[in-house]
Amino acid sequence: LNMLNVFPWLRRLNPRMPKVFADKIHSGGTNRTPLYVGLLNGLMPCGPLQAMQIYALSTGSFVRGAAAMFFFGAGTLPLMFGLSALSSVLSKKFTRGMMTVGATMVVVLGVAMFGNGMNLSGVTFMSGFARSAVGGAEARMEGGVQVVRTELEPGRYEPIVVKVGAPVRWTIHAEPGTLNGCNNRIVIPEYARMQKKLATGDNIVEFTPTRSGTFAYTCWMGMIRGRITVLDETGNPDGQALAAGLPADIPDASDVFGESGDSDPFAEDPFEVIETEVIEDLKAFEAADADAPRCACCRQGQQ
Repeated sequence: LNMLNVFPWLRRLNPRMPKVFADKIHSGGTNRTPLYVGLLNGLMPCGPLQAMQIYALSTGSFVRGAAAMFFFGAGTLPLMFGLSALSSVLSKKFTRGMMTVGATMVVVLGVAMFGNGMNLSGVTFMSGFARSAVGGAEARMEGGVQVVRTELEPGRYEPIVVKVGAPVRWTIHAEPGTLNGCNNRIVIPEYARMQKKLATGDNIVEFTPTRSGTFAYTCWMGMIRGRITVLDETGNPDGQALAAGLPADIPDASDVFGESGDSDPFAEDPFEVIETEVIEDLKAFEAADADAPRCACCRQGQQ
């Protein structure tokens, strides 16, 4: 924001180098000043640099830690040197333009990182996520346990639909080549921030839903999002009508399909969002006998 000069008063909040050190650097008159400045750069709050420092510490080895930092520095040196050399030959007007572009990108990334952090906390502000809170891989009961299976994709988590109160055994199958540095660990904030490290093959996640609703699960960085829809005893995610982008007073089944089953289910379009799966089911119901159960819950009860 300071680089964009949106709020000039924010500059007063900028941390500044203590004067005693600034004087030494700017008027020291020694050829070692650049060396001192370079060494102090290691203390700057830089995300990638701090990540490498943590990695170096995690090696537990002086040699391996020093080697990791050396190769990190060697890898970033050409880009930093090139940018510095380029800025010295470009016009001031172009440089100011690039600074504006860079500052805008920093703001956008900051907002994205904030959203990722909210996802990891179980809070999502994405209306698209909420509106798609219908459908997914449905669990089936086997010996008192809800069993559901999904396939892992490199940049997407498949949603699942389960019911409240019964234990869930969720199998996430990962084909070779589908795992990457982002999707290899899932976090489910709703269930005590449950985490699961994924590996190639079948990965088992077990939990027991204690309340209905639609809950997010994400990768460990909060970038890839999925959802768990927990239905109540009536087959609805209780209290999620507004969050799902649907009217608060969802019509009764008889209002949608008609008492006799002869009315056109699409005539009044009672829902704002109807997914493809629901549309296909409605067409199948319309073709069925008028006395047959009109929804999946009724059919399951009849069976």
